[in-house]
Amino acid sequence: MFPGIVANCLLDFFVSMGLVIGGSLLGGFAAVVTHHNPSYTMLVLADDLKIWALVAALGGTMDTLRVIHKGVFSFAVGPMARQFIYLVAAFIGCQIGYMIIEWLVNGSDRHP
Repeated sequence: MFPGIVANCLLDFFVSMGLVIGGSLLGGFAAVVTHHNPSYTMLVLADDLKIWALVAALGGTMDTLRVIHKGVFSFAVGPMARQFIYLVAAFIGCQIGYMIIEWLVNGSDRHP
């Protein structure tokens, strides 16, 4: 059971991080093509994509809400704790993805 939790945590982490990084980089490319500021666009997109990456990494919120609902009313703490761990892993992935984009953008401002 424990290796399954770790595998799901890693999957949620990297999916959410990849969605933020990939969406921001491609959005930055679109900003270059359309003659907009790519640094600003990438930062805005990274911030906006965090919540969507979190939802996508968890596979939609309905399963998570269903497990939490059953856990609360049936006093099943195990499945609720597992969903919370998955949520935290996906949130950390989103935040690290945002921090990487922020680092890329701020690093590009320092070097002409």
